[in-house]
Amino acid sequence: MGRAARIGTLCLSGGEQKNYSSVTAMIRAQGMWFKDAEGRTLILRGVNLGGSSKIPYTPRVELSDPRFYNDRKVSFVGRPFPLEEADEHFTRLREWGLSFLRLVVTWEAIEHPGPGEYDNAYLDYLCAVIQKAGAYGFQILIDPHQDVWSRFTGGDGAPGWTLEALGFDLTKLRETGAAMLHDWKKDRPPLLIWATNYARLAPATMFTLFFAGNDFAPETKINGVSAQEFLQQHYLAAISQLAVRLREMPHVIGYEVMNEPSRGYIGWKNLKSSGQFRYWPTPSPYQGMLLGAGLPQRVWFKMTNVKRERAWLPDANCIWKENGVWDFDSRGQPQLLRPNYFTSVQGRATSFRGDYYPRFARRFAETIHQIDPRALIFVQGEPGEPAPSVNAAELPNVVYAPHWYDGITLMVRRYLNHLGVNMLERRVVLGAGAIQQSFAAQLNVFRHEALHELGGVPVLLGEFGIPFDLHTRPFLRAADELLTTRALDRSFRALDANLMSGTLWNYSSDNTAERGDSFNGEDLSIFSRSEQNDPTDINSGGRALRTVARPYPRAVAGEPLYLHYDWLTRVFEFEFRHDPAVSARTEIFVPQYAYPDGIEVQVSDGTYEVRERALIYLHDAAHELHRIVIKPRA
Repeated sequence: MGRAARIGTLCLSGGEQKNYSSVTAMIRAQGMWFKDAEGRTLILRGVNLGGSSKIPYTPRVELSDPRFYNDRKVSFVGRPFPLEEADEHFTRLREWGLSFLRLVVTWEAIEHPGPGEYDNAYLDYLCAVIQKAGAYGFQILIDPHQDVWSRFTGGDGAPGWTLEALGFDLTKLRETGAAMLHDWKKDRPPLLIWATNYARLAPATMFTLFFAGNDFAPETKINGVSAQEFLQQHYLAAISQLAVRLREMPHVIGYEVMNEPSRGYIGWKNLKSSGQFRYWPTPSPYQGMLLGAGLPQRVWFKMTNVKRERAWLPDANCIWKENGVWDFDSRGQPQLLRPNYFTSVQGRATSFRGDYYPRFARRFAETIHQIDPRALIFVQGEPGEPAPSVNAAELPNVVYAPHWYDGITLMVRRYLNHLGVNMLERRVVLGAGAIQQSFAAQLNVFRHEALHELGGVPVLLGEFGIPFDLHTRPFLRAADELLTTRALDRSFRALDANLMSGTLWNYSSDNTAERGDSFNGEDLSIFSRSEQNDPTDINSGGRALRTVARPYPRAVAGEPLYLHYDWLTRVFEFEFRHDPAVSARTEIFVPQYAYPDGIEVQVSDGTYEVRERALIYLHDAAHELHRIVIKPRA
């Protein structure tokens, strides 16, 4: 392969809303790749916007505030940021090359006033934000976000009335162990403790009813409608309210079915057994049912619910007692009647990933495609679990969007250069080189699943990132910045090695040192107001920018083959095989942050020009393979 070397410099001029990318048309899925209207292969890089969108903008209250449970009188207008701040944040994200936005939207934000009552002020505001994003050249994925069902079960997502409609008393969930909630300013519990809620009574019940209520809770109805149908109808109708407003915006490319769905109790083999995630004292499902009924239980070494509070409203009873899972015997003692109740239906083994999730995903896709036939549908399995059995032949326009994190760094909030974990195989990995290889191999599993399980579809890594409160030492700020850069770069290098699209978790416009991302003690935002020393500098407040603001191929006139970037030397290398049917040029994003003095470009053939944070390359069709190298200008 011949090499021709030329020198180029970045053009830093541009209008207030000038778009640095030529990728503006609707994105489509073709085989394992994203494609634009000109047939170029796209590698989408962006960010989740934003972490604080999980909670209302007004009022901003903690659990200890009585207004916390006044959940129908809240507003999410201002999430992800007030409209008057949009220019600032979009300019910053565009400057860093994060041109693809996974927009966090909760069901609660849309339908918090009550069943069928929509917050039109929020919908209008959100559409204005999305419209402005389009003017800046962003593509948008709508993420109907949830974590452990709802704010009232320790996470975010569904409105409080969904729990009340099934008989739960929101104010008693914490005391009965039905959900773990914290006042994070006071309690300071361990990070990720909220995830133990997946096995607790309230979230596990709601997920089971949502996906499989017809099979497992046939006796449970709301005004004559099954719990499953009631919940799914309202969820789909809420997302449809947004989809109707967005269908004329071509930069809104698609919708996720649901963020990090959970099986609830589906497939639980023994209700007396606790789950695998034994990170914190958590009752078994059966204990959780008894605790919710007001019966104290010893969970690990501590008696729980000694005050005999009930998780249910006065006129409601335990759903699982009513559906024959447990009952009281003749002596008034509780007894588990069907310990493996959730493992089969009429003799057929149950499968969340093989049956219930795919069934709902198809219903979701049908609903969205009735409104917007061009929309891509993004699916994912439970975190750490295999891909759902959703095949491209049955579900058109599907994309696989799993999540993956550097597990050790996330859990212990430390950067350990020689200690890692394979999150998929649940094993420890030792040695810096082995860790990097393991990270790349773990992401490659997703590509394998997309090909062999889903029938050959694109992959978007929907979430990856690190906590930025590593080794918190204010007097060693520069050293900590180096650690976070090294930690996050391992994930980026794994992404590059797989030529994979991805969206960082996350960008929170109101992140501060005190509140983090405003959700459960997390601090993963790549921007923080507390670290913004110079508001006139668009990069001020950015975190780990030496790896975040990195060059990458946005649009390729063929098949990407190799991608590597070294944040220390700032050397970028890319190789691809051109497609004879594509005449458009290849586009590389080149961040001004990484190359303030310009760039030196080496290409194997063809010609190029540098403009507006981008290298535009026209290959020589006489050569099949092409190579581009970018270095800092000497």
